[in-house]
Amino acid sequence: MGFLFLLSGIFVLLIVVGVFWSIKSGQFDDLEGPAERILMDDDDPLLPTRRPSRQDENPAGNKYPNGHK
Repeated sequence: MGFLFLLSGIFVLLIVVGVFWSIKSGQFDDLEGPAERILMDDDDPLLPTRRPSRQDENPAGNKYPNGHK
């Protein structure tokens, strides 16, 4: 029974240390930013985009990349 109390105490201590570490490292600084970033439109025409070249699409250079005609 004493073993369970020891494990419970270690567990609570780890939780407290983890909470203080996350506060100190800035995990709670911006709670709304990541949630709103998913809603941002990535189709902005002013953003530079990289268009894949033919070599990127078919690096082996085969006419039929999957072996099918």
